Amino acid sequence: MEIKHVPLDGKDITKDDIKTIIKEKDVKIIRLQFVDLNGHIKNLAIPSQHIDKALNNEMMLDGSSIKGFRSIETSDMFFYPDTNTFQILPWKSKEGYNEARLICDIYDSDGTPFEGCPRCNLKRVIKEAAKLDYTMNMGPEAEFFLFKKDENGNSTNIPNDGANYYDVGPDDLGENVRSVIVATLQQMGFDIEASHHEAAAGQHEIDFKYADVLTTADNIITFKSVVKAIADRYNLHATFMPKPVYGINGSGMHCNISLFKDGKNAFYDEKALYQLSQESMYSIGGVLKHIKGITAVTNPTVNSYKRLVPGYEAPVYLAWSMANRSALVRVPAKRGNATRIELRSPDPSCNPYLAFAVILESCLDGIRNKIDPPAPVESNIYNLTNRERKRQKIESLPGSLAEAIDVMERSIVVKAALGDHIYNEFLASKYKEWDEFRIDVSKWELDKYLDRY
Repeated sequence: MEIKHVPLDGKDITKDDIKTIIKEKDVKIIRLQFVDLNGHIKNLAIPSQHIDKALNNEMMLDGSSIKGFRSIETSDMFFYPDTNTFQILPWKSKEGYNEARLICDIYDSDGTPFEGCPRCNLKRVIKEAAKLDYTMNMGPEAEFFLFKKDENGNSTNIPNDGANYYDVGPDDLGENVRSVIVATLQQMGFDIEASHHEAAAGQHEIDFKYADVLTTADNIITFKSVVKAIADRYNLHATFMPKPVYGINGSGMHCNISLFKDGKNAFYDEKALYQLSQESMYSIGGVLKHIKGITAVTNPTVNSYKRLVPGYEAPVYLAWSMANRSALVRVPAKRGNATRIELRSPDPSCNPYLAFAVILESCLDGIRNKIDPPAPVESNIYNLTNRERKRQKIESLPGSLAEAIDVMERSIVVKAALGDHIYNEFLASKYKEWDEFRIDVSKWELDKYLDRY
């Protein structure tokens, strides 16, 4: 079973198509892109006259230079471009020529997919779902901040405006930037559904149409690149850091999830309670059962847990609901092919290929093992006392990266979703990150203790 990014127009792009576009659009540079363990984009830029070599999977990579990939003894790896991801990069256009990109899988020298490539790993989990005749669609809502730069061009965490939810200009000083971002994404084939100012000062959201999980992961990586590049043109810094400013809302990446079978939404059952199928209920059960274990992947930084606290609209309590936005999992009102569940805890610092792999595996485990969810909670969970939450058996997400990786280390589902290589490398990286944070002396500590003791 071959799994590729699905083009937004639904038509496969061939090697000949790519060479024709290169000639017609005068493309001089091709960027072969992939992501590392943390979801950061890496690339190899090649002159377009070497496109045949790239399309024939002959371009090499030193895997020992990429964190979490290969040791120096087994470092020879190859780029395998997905032709359906070929795109002109509008913000890279210069007078007289263009640049383009191809998103690549990373393969070992023996011609097999590298087990540590996040994109290859997601494809592996997608194949596991296909054995049960399921495909997963994902619709993300990635929030971000626009911050000012200082006189030296360095990033600050000073919001570029003081606007609020759904505000307009002149209060919303990000309107023009968002408009250019939207236009750029549309040039690249994105179907933009909405854009608006978010609740916090300098915070924004741009929503694009759902797609299969592989295409959506590719789209998130592209989306983040476009947002950062366009913001920079306006002398602003765009960040997907979950909680960059104390005392205001952080940025989340709510994930709208659905499973399809035989071309129909497997989450919809017109005759069932709430019109939710047994598969949807088992998927909710699987997500709630495994959410603590997958949280280190969906919320992978020390800073992620500064967002996951009560009082700032971030979900921290393990419950589901039909409409209640204080619950971790919500079921939006639409039914039919639009039936879906919304997981509200992930944040945009995550590697989408890894996050979607653990979410998909959690849903599949719920279906395989017929995991029923608890009863839905429609009351405002934030207003419940600790005793009331305990009585209703409502647990909380991990409170820190240390807690999250500790639970992850015991999760069979996460290990199955990531494979041994990524699982071990990810854990080692996160333990190191936590240890660096743990021994750092912060400004808060100096302000609190330096004069007092």
